[in-house]
Amino acid sequence: MSGFWERVANAVLIAVVTGMLLATLGAVTTLVIYVTVLLVLVVRHRRYLTILDRWLQTDGSVLPNASGKWGDVFARLMRLVREQSRTYQHISSALERLQRATSAMPEGVVILDEMDHIEWCNPVAEKHLGISSGTDTGQHITHLVRHTQFAEYLAAQNYAEPLVIKQPRHQGLILSLQFVPYGDKQKLLLSRDVTQLERIQIMRQDFVANVSHELRTPLTVIGGFLETLSDHSPSDPETFKWALGLMTDQTKRMQNLVQDLLTLSRLEDTQNLIRGERVDVPAMLRKIYDEALSLSSGRHHISLNLETGTQLLGSTDELRSAFTNLISNAIRYTPDNGNISLNWTTRDGQAVFSVQDNGIGVEPEHISRLTERFYRVDRGRSRETGGTGLGLAIVKHVLSCHQAKLEIVSEPGKGSCFSAWFPPVRLVTPEGDHACTILTNI
Repeated sequence: MSGFWERVANAVLIAVVTGMLLATLGAVTTLVIYVTVLLVLVVRHRRYLTILDRWLQTDGSVLPNASGKWGDVFARLMRLVREQSRTYQHISSALERLQRATSAMPEGVVILDEMDHIEWCNPVAEKHLGISSGTDTGQHITHLVRHTQFAEYLAAQNYAEPLVIKQPRHQGLILSLQFVPYGDKQKLLLSRDVTQLERIQIMRQDFVANVSHELRTPLTVIGGFLETLSDHSPSDPETFKWALGLMTDQTKRMQNLVQDLLTLSRLEDTQNLIRGERVDVPAMLRKIYDEALSLSSGRHHISLNLETGTQLLGSTDELRSAFTNLISNAIRYTPDNGNISLNWTTRDGQAVFSVQDNGIGVEPEHISRLTERFYRVDRGRSRETGGTGLGLAIVKHVLSCHQAKLEIVSEPGKGSCFSAWFPPVRLVTPEGDHACTILTNI
């Protein structure tokens, strides 16, 4: 209402002044006066319009000098600019925090508009999908993620379940992709690296299949002979003795498999590193060496080289199991008259137990998988030699519990070298550590 009465008061004032000018100066002089006043007002308003235009082109931090209504206008505009600046800073800060948060996420995030064009993506998505936030903004997502299943998944618009695909640009990378609609037909594309989960799933399936297969064969043999012996009286003592011998061997095979499974399960359930007792490794290896000679039955040339008296902090039983598995593998896969060398030494401040042979060797593509449970390069040969397929898996877990690592060097037809490296924190040097010991059955 104040604005209305102000306009009424101005109209009354103009009418009074006009009447007085007409009465005293006449119509012509009054018109000249009004034209002059109007010109002055036009010039003044144009000047302030120019000032306003220049002010809007700057950062707007300095308020122009103005009087009257123009001063009020500039003051109001200044308040609006400051409010807008605060709002912009708040939004920018929130957006920056959001981008930092999404960039720190272990999953990839891609923001798509209503036409499925890329608006933004975090570094993980760039790595997963092979895209760039800087150069690929505005591109259609299917132009960059060239995968038939992905295009069909996007077109179907059924995003309740994620899509699992192998990323062709990165060998061996398996991704879980899922769209999350939001806003006005916009979408988030979330990517997750599930390579390890898929490998674990495959290993679990292989584990169940292998255990079933390993147990089925001896159970079939034992069951068949028991059925035969129960249906017919043993007329031939030699046949009866032969059948009992086979059943005994298959029973031992199952016992060894179950024992290895229990050992592996116990090792995998261990959450903390083993502190353990002081283990006299040289004395242990001398006993294992005698057992290796018995296992080989003179078929191999086996030597024991103890270059140091260094002992370990750990579990005697578990270290013995790991060393024995490495040695039995060498005997199992080395042909008759082959050479096997057992070595205990120190290198670069670490203690190293190595088993070197000149056996059949392993192809390079198999080496990285040798420590997987039930993984066999040659399944037929492995079963003939009596292995359970869990030996190297046990070795890996024992060494892991002792903060050690397993190194495998092998060449087909020339042999292999399996080395267990123990860190300085696990080493104990006894007093009087001196001369090396070399034992050989040659």
